[in-house]
Amino acid sequence: MKMRTLPLLALVLASSAPAPAEEAVDLGVVTRLRDEGLRRSQVMETAAYLCDVIGPRLTASPAARRANEWTRDRFTAWGLANAHLESWGPFGAGWTLERASLHMVTPTTTPLTAWPKAWSPGTGGVVRGKALRVSLESEADFAAHKGKLKGRILLLNGAVPVPDEEKAPLTRFSKDELADLGRYPVPRERRTEEERGEELRGNRFRRALRAFLAEEGVVATLQGSSWAGVIRVGSGSSGEWRDGESRGVPAFLVLPEQYNRLVRLVEKDVPVELEAELRVSFDERDKLGYTTLADIPGSDKKDELVMAGAHLDSWHVGTGATDNAAGVSVVMEAARILKALGVAPRRTIRFALWTGEEQTYGSSASYVARNLAERAAPRDKEEEDLSIALQKDPAPLQLKPGHAKLSGYFNVDNGTGRIRGIYAQDNAALAPIFEAWMRPFADLGVTQLTLRPEVDTDHEPFDDVGIPAFQFIQDDVEYSTRTWHSNLDTYDRLKRDDLVQASVVLASFLYDAAMRDEMLPRKPLPRR
Repeated sequence: MKMRTLPLLALVLASSAPAPAEEAVDLGVVTRLRDEGLRRSQVMETAAYLCDVIGPRLTASPAARRANEWTRDRFTAWGLANAHLESWGPFGAGWTLERASLHMVTPTTTPLTAWPKAWSPGTGGVVRGKALRVSLESEADFAAHKGKLKGRILLLNGAVPVPDEEKAPLTRFSKDELADLGRYPVPRERRTEEERGEELRGNRFRRALRAFLAEEGVVATLQGSSWAGVIRVGSGSSGEWRDGESRGVPAFLVLPEQYNRLVRLVEKDVPVELEAELRVSFDERDKLGYTTLADIPGSDKKDELVMAGAHLDSWHVGTGATDNAAGVSVVMEAARILKALGVAPRRTIRFALWTGEEQTYGSSASYVARNLAERAAPRDKEEEDLSIALQKDPAPLQLKPGHAKLSGYFNVDNGTGRIRGIYAQDNAALAPIFEAWMRPFADLGVTQLTLRPEVDTDHEPFDDVGIPAFQFIQDDVEYSTRTWHSNLDTYDRLKRDDLVQASVVLASFLYDAAMRDEMLPRKPLPRR
């Protein structure tokens, strides 16, 4: 997320190989793209519908399905070809929040700012319970509390630090910070076995804890949100959607400044009684997730593809604006711009709006496995939730015919900030190509190329099988301080000028990739 171009890298490349021909860029088309995208943008109309009308789009929920259908219909209305939904999964139960409230009723009456964790069961009406602070860090802690928790509302963690704000919450990259991104850090020593063990133990414990709390008759659990001033859900699964596993008990995340008061009172032996109501619905009729796909068909190289994508799903707090209606709106606007200009790309340009990114990469990973390459499932079922890097003995990679036909994939998922450059994902051969593509947008702030890899979003399943796949460098704005996975992630936090700029840059990158004589250069296939 986080140089100008790389003169040192260019010198190294020039000294070790013949200088490559200058990458061709059609500046006439760039001029038209800028005119359409900067002056007649519809990016905010798209974002507003996703955020305000459809709202939060938790994977497999009815709202996520409505978002799939609406985006498909928009692509069709703009004239894209073969706009359709493609299923993946099964994922598991959908979940919708209908009503939630939490109050302290003793020693004083105080409404609490709280959100339930996703896939939490409901309370079955208004319930009350005395607060109890417990430490349940491992299964070994269960024995000390067995038979003592019935009817209680548990505070599962201690007071949450509320640090002073030492810098403005809204930030953009400075010249020096961008330059620092261009410096490639030596990768850390691998700690795969240690990390693998930690993740396996964590997965086992979370499942065991949900079952234990339900068996003990706990009324609900509370935890303090990890960010001061906002409710932020976890970056992985915060509930349970899979069949055959306990969903535990109603679970709430509480504003840390209010949660800490509860902890202080309980630790001083002041009786605290809480009242909660949580009404939710589980949708188990269709346990599949869906991907929205649409194409701008190519001409002489139509069997080859260039792809762009963003994840359509969001968490249930806020309305999924910066994560990731922003990225979806940019991808859709890039499609609209290209279609409005009537360009005739040589390669087919495919647009993909994924779901399941927040839990499993389900949608993008399924597309990769179905069309590009796949591995057999791990022999140890417990390892299915682990990344390839953490699996003990991953199966060999089996390439499919489509693997040789995809030139590259471009992803947008770093908030509302404008594009400042691109992560070349350890692929040095792309440096002169991307530098040429960025040059016409230097006046819009697009100047930074780095060979650093970026992780943790939908380009990873593509990169994991050797496809050139990239995430753009974007200004952070408020992403890592306020909006990411939080109740403040709403339409009002989107920056129109940034999204307009990003849409034009993406459209140009897609056009450039689609028009090259050759496909984008590739790295060696992954060893694992």
